[in-house]
Amino acid sequence: MTVVIGFEGSANKIGVGIVRDGEVLSNPRRTYITPPGQGFLPSETARHHRSVILTVLKEALEEAGLKPADVDCVAYTKGPGMGAPLVTVALVARTVAQLWGKPLLGVNHCIGHIEMGRLITQANNPTVLYVSGGNTQVIAYSERRYRIFGETIDIAVGNCLDRFARVIKISNDPSPGYNIEQMAKKGTQYVELPYTVKGMDVSFSGILSYIEEAAGKMLKCNQCTAEDLCFSLQEILFSMLVEITERAMAHCSSQEVLIVGGVGCNLRLQEMMGVMCKERGAKLFATDESFCIDNGAMIAQAGWEMFRSGQTTELSDSWITQRYRTDEVEVTWRD
Repeated sequence: MTVVIGFEGSANKIGVGIVRDGEVLSNPRRTYITPPGQGFLPSETARHHRSVILTVLKEALEEAGLKPADVDCVAYTKGPGMGAPLVTVALVARTVAQLWGKPLLGVNHCIGHIEMGRLITQANNPTVLYVSGGNTQVIAYSERRYRIFGETIDIAVGNCLDRFARVIKISNDPSPGYNIEQMAKKGTQYVELPYTVKGMDVSFSGILSYIEEAAGKMLKCNQCTAEDLCFSLQEILFSMLVEITERAMAHCSSQEVLIVGGVGCNLRLQEMMGVMCKERGAKLFATDESFCIDNGAMIAQAGWEMFRSGQTTELSDSWITQRYRTDEVEVTWRD
């Protein structure tokens, strides 16, 4: 039996998860929440993580009913993500690995999402739509790599939603995207927005600029409600994502779609993707917020796969990198 502990803290969530041979034993996390209209700064996010990480670590061990001696490997998020929070978590993981005398493993955050999704849903070889605050990619596995078929050329879809939430002063608790999703359900009028798909890639910054300007004018003149704008923004962004996912499926002759990342727990996105899959006779796999949103168990699960295939990270090599692409990792654990 192999037990791996995973530390995740690439953005505003700090999580520690423990996995034993495909079973999630514990997965506590904390979220750094800022006032409405504000984003989270790297330095303040890192300070939040430092203040709670040892408490979360203790919780993870207690919940799993394990002692440090029971752990076989310590995994941490190497990147991509925000520099200061990543460094905070990497330092704790390195210290824990040395104190406990355990091997260390730097994990790609995106691969953590994919491996967690595969574990929870039991999807075999899906086309993956990875959508979060910092990343938007369509991915498929081929020849020991997760290949990126399409991605955002500017900001991520979650970042677009978060920044619009700031414009109309939506609460960040529990998350701006969740609150936009709830408001969108009450929207009745569709506001025309730009649709920006460029080949297999998408662009969200122009749509954000357009809706920011439109929000100021239209809300003032009562031409539409904030709920209408939330509804319209979701519809256009998700339509673009469904289009590039379907094209990647056609290219790979794939009959499975797996949605991962924080935006992946949006039920409207799952519904729209489900319609496309049904039309193609394909199957949709998605998880709930406990595994879609950044968590320690996903890093532990990817670490478990990597460790079992013989990978470890030397202490001298255990840095972080804010730009760590999904397709840079050699996938040694899949045939």
